[in-house]
Amino acid sequence: MADQSPFYITTAINYPNGRPHIGHAYEGIATDVMARFQRLMGRDVRFVTGTDEHGLKMDQTARKAGRETIDLANEMSGYFREMADKLNISYDEFVRTTEQRHHAASVELWKRMEAAGDLYLDRYEGWYSVRDEAFYDESELVEGEGDEKLSPQGTPVEWTAEETWFFRLSNYQDKLLALYRDNPGFIRPQSRRNEVMRFVEAGLKDLSVSRTSFDWGVPVPDSDGHVMYVWVDALTTYMTGVGFPDTDGDMFQRYWPADIHMIGKDIVRFHAVYWPAFLMSAGLPLPKQVFGHGFLLARGGEKMSKSAGNVVDPMALAEQFGVDTLRYFFMREIAFGQDGSYSPEAIVTRANAELANSFGNLAQRTLSMIAKNLDGELSVFEPNDTDRELLGSVRKACAEDLPEQFQKLAFSVGIEAWLRAVYACNQYVDEQAPWALKKTDPDRMRVVLLTLFAALRDLAIAIQPVVPGKAAELLEQLGVPEGERGMDTITDPDWYNRLLESGFTVGKPTPVFPRLELPEAEEAL
Repeated sequence: MADQSPFYITTAINYPNGRPHIGHAYEGIATDVMARFQRLMGRDVRFVTGTDEHGLKMDQTARKAGRETIDLANEMSGYFREMADKLNISYDEFVRTTEQRHHAASVELWKRMEAAGDLYLDRYEGWYSVRDEAFYDESELVEGEGDEKLSPQGTPVEWTAEETWFFRLSNYQDKLLALYRDNPGFIRPQSRRNEVMRFVEAGLKDLSVSRTSFDWGVPVPDSDGHVMYVWVDALTTYMTGVGFPDTDGDMFQRYWPADIHMIGKDIVRFHAVYWPAFLMSAGLPLPKQVFGHGFLLARGGEKMSKSAGNVVDPMALAEQFGVDTLRYFFMREIAFGQDGSYSPEAIVTRANAELANSFGNLAQRTLSMIAKNLDGELSVFEPNDTDRELLGSVRKACAEDLPEQFQKLAFSVGIEAWLRAVYACNQYVDEQAPWALKKTDPDRMRVVLLTLFAALRDLAIAIQPVVPGKAAELLEQLGVPEGERGMDTITDPDWYNRLLESGFTVGKPTPVFPRLELPEAEEAL
């Protein structure tokens, strides 16, 4: 029986001081693949994304444009929601930090930390990066051109001095180290865990958690002129999405703590140090895992960012290549957790070789031969040893190998296992040569084609999380009802009999993955 337990996953809460770029899309797609996979496994999934609209950076961007900050936030948040919808990202909740429900959640977290004795008023003097919305110690800074001081991320820093509330982060050093030791899977991949442990072992200083130099944020309760540090506010979004501060509510009880926070590697510190410390202070359960994925690099190996001017509109790429092609490329091409790059040539080469020529061609010729040579009719058939070997290898790839790797977020490895099964099917077609069997052994031809039909069904079900739109089109052509597209149906021995009883016949197929042409693809960039 399928595991029906709850599964809660989030993206990072996107900072919308500009339009979304392909890096945002990459994270959204990967998180969506995991959410869809868990749904296919039978889990009760909740998937939350949204926009982090407070902070000095948003305020400065709006002022520079001569606009009200809330107007900018409304516009930019709309672009992020549009991106998620365009890329078929199946979120259950889109949380904006400017919503009143989120303000209530942030205030409750603050009050809990205050009640624990972990907040105190003092004066902050130190270096602050507006672009990172982060405080840095002098020892962390690097030297830029002309002796300019920069953050470890290479962003400008400025000296800040103001009255502020502090969080006693230093009190949580030992507790955090114990968390990392006792739960080695809390931070993944291993390289991120090592970085965080080194940072915490070096010693933690108390953290400034309010600002008085601007007022665009969640007001600190009973402290006039103070707004919460943007990361206190932003991190709380993950609980807003499950009904916090109603900790007795059905949603919070069912889904919290989160199973995975999917984030970029540049914000691991906030999620793996500050966030668990805040939750410990507030007496709330900690998320089960923080996964810091790598960057999607621009041409030349540079990090993509608005400030560098090398961002690419993900909607334009999706329009050019197709949503599912783009999703497949990113999950197949890049070992998730590591940095990766892309180009029009790479997308076209991968899509044509694996989707069009291999999987798409397998589907097209299988269904075409069934429609033409069997009048589209399915029937009971008795596979021989060769047929059973193929069906067994396909079933193992789809029901065991791919799920095992997807559970570990090793998407490219899981897809590779699936692709080997696709190649095995194509080799089987070439060796069995059903076009020749039509003349010499029509009954054997029928068995071969129906064997391929069964294999194709398993392949289409398994790859749904990656290419949901195209997989749905193919499953429709295969006559598979929506209620029978879960991973558990791959190993259901009665599915074929139910299909026969339904009276389904195969019609003339519609190509699912047409080939891409590079000259057209190059226009995308």
